[in-house]
Amino acid sequence: MSPDASGGPLVGLRVVELASEHAALAGKMLGDLGAGVIVVEPPGGHSSRAYGPFADDVEDPERSLWWWYYNTSKRGVVVDLTTAEGAEQFRTLVRDADLVLEGEAPGALAALGLDHPDLRDGDERLIWVSVTPFGREGTRAHDPATDLTLLAGGGPAWSCGYDDHSIPPVRGGGNQAFHIGSTWAVMGALTAVLARDVSGRGQHVDVSMHAACNVTTEMATYGYLAAGETVLRQTGRHAMTTISMPTQMQCADGRYVTTGFPPRSQRDFESLVEWIETLGFRDEFPETMLLDLAVERGGVSIAEMATDDLARDIFGAGREALCFIAERIPAHDFFIGGQTRGLACGVVASPEEAFETEHVKARGFQVEVEHDAIGRAVRYPGAPFLMPASPWRISRRAPHVGEHDADVLGA
Repeated sequence: MSPDASGGPLVGLRVVELASEHAALAGKMLGDLGAGVIVVEPPGGHSSRAYGPFADDVEDPERSLWWWYYNTSKRGVVVDLTTAEGAEQFRTLVRDADLVLEGEAPGALAALGLDHPDLRDGDERLIWVSVTPFGREGTRAHDPATDLTLLAGGGPAWSCGYDDHSIPPVRGGGNQAFHIGSTWAVMGALTAVLARDVSGRGQHVDVSMHAACNVTTEMATYGYLAAGETVLRQTGRHAMTTISMPTQMQCADGRYVTTGFPPRSQRDFESLVEWIETLGFRDEFPETMLLDLAVERGGVSIAEMATDDLARDIFGAGREALCFIAERIPAHDFFIGGQTRGLACGVVASPEEAFETEHVKARGFQVEVEHDAIGRAVRYPGAPFLMPASPWRISRRAPHVGEHDADVLGA
């Protein structure tokens, strides 16, 4: 794809990003939505270029898939902030920017005279976004942290794991704490842009990844704060204060599926009865009578189950019916059978398997990005959402070390 093609809802927004692990996804999201992002690296390139895996298993700072993914749609320059020349180059970049995005340790930029109070002087429209483990202020501002410790301390890890609570909580993979922080950073940055359009003044958006993780725990944090209740980890299910029925089943071919949320409406139960009859299992499933009763009474509601024993039995029969079917057919057949009937059933797939599904391809999630240095295009994950009025696209591959120094810095 052409790196010069324009488009996207954020075209015209100028962003200077100090390369970091914490805010890299935020810069990518802004860039992929059309903002002009310049990522600033230290001499030799940012340390994340050493993160594997590497293209073709060749360890090279220009082949890091981590760097490639998180830095699409950005131009890149090398600036040594510790020198007088580099500091002045950074000041010049910031003077031309709408927004600065950084994930530096609190106090690091202030020690160089390059923090937001220094550079916003006389530029009231500048927006400054910081993404740090515990925020720029407070008693823990200087505490070290990793993706693992943020997910554990912030709360998400407590909700992730298995019914067997002798097994420790499970950390979600893929830099999720950094992703959560970056997502809040983008929301804060764009809100600040809208506010500036009204007030004419920029703001300092101070993102604590710990706090961002803490409010991204579904019902765990608020359930505890509001009701004093502690959620329990459950295999493949929402962490809740009470144990719910299992949802994951091993199918006839050995693969696993999730039976999703059981049927509730009359239509759901009609579809389930039809499915069982089509498979020839009507007489074999012991609770078919309860499914028929559900159709007759028009389904069941969550409210009914609090006081109606029969409603609870019917709801449980719906779950048991899905598990009954799953044990007797291949996983893919169960997935397709449930989906075509409007039932919330899914197959447990590996990330690479999910990426290759026909549905994912049809939605345009696979995006080819040309990499001239290796002489071929590479498939990337695309946008998880479609917004026709606000198009998303990868406009260029991640920059090589200092690739745009001449264009941007005149060096």
